[in-house]
Amino acid sequence: MGGAFTVVDETGALKRGVTSLIRSLGGRDLLVIPVVSLFFATGGVVENMQEEIIPLIPVLLILTRRLGFTPMVAVAMSAGAAFVGSAFSPINPFQVSIAQRLAELPLMSGAGFRIVFLVIALAFWIAMTMRYARRTRGSRRHAGDDAAGVDGGSGGGHGPGGEGVRAADLGIFALVLATFGVVVAGMMLWHWGFNELSAAFFIMGVIVGLLSGMKIGGTAEAYVRGFRSMAYAGLLIGFARAIYVVLQDGRIVDTIVHAMFTPLEGLPVLASSFGMVAAHTAIHVPVPSVSGQAVLTMPLLVPLSDLLGMSRQVTVLAYQYGAGLCELLTPTNGALMGMLASAGVRYEDCIRHVVPLYLGLVALGLVAIAVALGVGLQ
Repeated sequence: MGGAFTVVDETGALKRGVTSLIRSLGGRDLLVIPVVSLFFATGGVVENMQEEIIPLIPVLLILTRRLGFTPMVAVAMSAGAAFVGSAFSPINPFQVSIAQRLAELPLMSGAGFRIVFLVIALAFWIAMTMRYARRTRGSRRHAGDDAAGVDGGSGGGHGPGGEGVRAADLGIFALVLATFGVVVAGMMLWHWGFNELSAAFFIMGVIVGLLSGMKIGGTAEAYVRGFRSMAYAGLLIGFARAIYVVLQDGRIVDTIVHAMFTPLEGLPVLASSFGMVAAHTAIHVPVPSVSGQAVLTMPLLVPLSDLLGMSRQVTVLAYQYGAGLCELLTPTNGALMGMLASAGVRYEDCIRHVVPLYLGLVALGLVAIAVALGVGLQ
């Protein structure tokens, strides 16, 4: 998937789109943030978009530098929005869909409820990102602002990014949107998994390369460059996975999970559901895979929730908000660390900005769980 988005980037369509967007906004530059955030949030909702963002970070840095924003804004409106979309998604195939299958719930069940809180969460994240961007606009004190090495020229730019949007660019944008639509339909109607999603984006990348005149050879080379740009994140993900493998093979993970969730058995239902969120958050640090965590924890939590008289749908919500939101700040999230490295943003600076927003989102998740219990969400 990351290779496909590298092909899209190397066509120059995104850079030209950035230039045209800046020109069209005039003095309303802050409107860039909701537009870009909603794009990446859609990727998070639909396919748990993470590593695919890494090759797009340089384009976002061009955009933010031209508007006078810090690199942290680029990370917040891409990675942050995608993580929030993933955590509150009603259809994410790597989070909620896996958990619902393991809980023996119909796919897409509770979708309307989740969409309501997804909208609230994204509105909160976008508003806070705009507030941060306004407050730090033009600042040079944030780490990575100069290290990013992005041209901070005016909207005209140079090379392919300095021109207006071409007709071929509109075709590329339409193809990208159509691919997202096909992916959503595939997950809803035919239960597509990772292999089908990868194939869809691979085909998209090839078609985009041919449409832009890159030919087969140029498209293949762009894919290789995309793989190369994701190598660092791949190593980080591998190291994070190694932590889990050591714990799993040492029979430590099961002990951790059992110790985390067993005390919840004697608590009231509301307190137990909140405890599940906290336990999922703690477990996600050594188990940085959301899908792996679902497979690891749901077989234990489903019978526990039945014993407590708690809806299985609420159990899935607790997993989503605990593990999914932890993606925003856990250092074992290789994709996050790769994006921060690509943007030149220090992890400490990211944490300083994200923690208050993370706590607000967790509070929203707890409200959602309380409402779900109150209305008897099934």
